[in-house]
Amino acid sequence: MSIIKPSRYRRPKGCYFGFVVLLVVICRALSASAGSLGDGRDALARGDYESAIQIWTPLAEQGNRIAQTALGAMYNNGFGTPKNPATAAKWFRKAAEQGEAASQTELGLLYSEGLGVPQNYDEANKLFRLSANQGNATAQYNLAVAYLKGHGVAINEKTALSWARKAADQGKIEGQTLVGSMYQMGKGVPQDYGSAANWFRRAAAQGDAFGQLMLGLMFAAGQGVPQDYVSAHMWTNLAAASGNERAAEMREKVARQMSQSQIAEAQRLARDWRPKSEH
Repeated sequence: MSIIKPSRYRRPKGCYFGFVVLLVVICRALSASAGSLGDGRDALARGDYESAIQIWTPLAEQGNRIAQTALGAMYNNGFGTPKNPATAAKWFRKAAEQGEAASQTELGLLYSEGLGVPQNYDEANKLFRLSANQGNATAQYNLAVAYLKGHGVAINEKTALSWARKAADQGKIEGQTLVGSMYQMGKGVPQDYGSAANWFRRAAAQGDAFGQLMLGLMFAAGQGVPQDYVSAHMWTNLAAASGNERAAEMREKVARQMSQSQIAEAQRLARDWRPKSEH
């Protein structure tokens, strides 16, 4: 008999690239660049953010969309300059108008949150769609959230699932856990615990604490996977190690159903486990 039922947790409403991820995108674009663009990349790599801004600003003013995106990221996150969403929006807009998907996504998120620009879900979704149609996984995920929450569009769970699946197929962790949650709850798709577990497993394998928690809960409950307390303990233990308090609670509940040898095996599996990125 199952002792734990998987809970219906959700992630935050939207998903930003995050400073580190966005700058990885920028650095990839700059990887073959020489001259000033490359100099700015090098300054960024050594943590000299003020010099990076000084190098990229004249290039951005000349219309270079990569430099504009880079400046938007710096101002949006307060690296090398005071945090200024309005200035970030200015630079993201200039790059977005040139078709830069990363800037379209970030500007869309500023509109969605009302940071540096008036909140406007219609404008946000327009920008997300432009970026998503270029294959940007973060934009695809945020369109999914918009359709789930009814932000600027009518709620449509099937459309939300379609966009979330596009992001998830690219390895987007938030997309994978959202798809898993939708299969688990039967939103936009017939309820399917096996598919839910598979999507949570993909996120968990990349080191995502939420995915690890949900997969652990499914092993504990025997939903979509055979009931397996060793696996349940392992995954909730990994999630707890990332600071997830709910996972720590569930690990202790699972441990009460286990022998000492089973706990030792679960702990060994957790120690030996390593994340595997899909990117």
